[in-house]
Amino acid sequence: MTLSRYRYIVVEGPIGAGKTSLAYKLAEHLDADTLLESASDNPFLPRFYQEPKRYALPTQLHFLFERSRQLRDLAQGDLFRTATVSDFLIDKDMLFARLNLDDDEFELYQKVYADLAPQAATPDLVIYLQAPVDALQDRVRRRGVEFERGMDAGYLQRLANSYSEFFHRYEAAPLLIVNTSNLNFADNEADFGLLLERMGKMRGPREFFSRAA
Repeated sequence: MTLSRYRYIVVEGPIGAGKTSLAYKLAEHLDADTLLESASDNPFLPRFYQEPKRYALPTQLHFLFERSRQLRDLAQGDLFRTATVSDFLIDKDMLFARLNLDDDEFELYQKVYADLAPQAATPDLVIYLQAPVDALQDRVRRRGVEFERGMDAGYLQRLANSYSEFFHRYEAAPLLIVNTSNLNFADNEADFGLLLERMGKMRGPREFFSRAA
């Protein structure tokens, strides 16, 4: 089994799916660089959870500016000198924008996105992590980020549905859809080993991975 063909891996999924933890673990295993979004650096995010309508647009624009900068820096370097594992796919920014912005704001966001979003390299593999909403809510609660405590199940459900719809249509890169209900990659080495094995055996453009309880 070899994973050397994966020079650029993206781990994606809704809030609480475990994408950043898995990205770190994959990068360590593959001796790869990481390209991670930093939600804590977004000054509008805590206010967004308190007043979503008021702060949705600046929150989304801040994320767009930051992610575009990171991808631009990556493109200017030698992507293939060292493997890279990222916990965000800039294509999904539009998902959050559609979910959180009103019509006029979304129209403005689309214009900014068209001017700003770089031509990002196509991942060699996208790993999409799925989980039931109650599991997402529990994971968000356990990680103890203060401004996330007010996140309700309704928002998480809409977000999870948006991710599902987005990846149902996604064809830009090979996609491994992982149901994490009975898998714990962060704390269970056997589960992580199963994922590595599944990645090594992947041959089709879209495959699924899960484990029965």
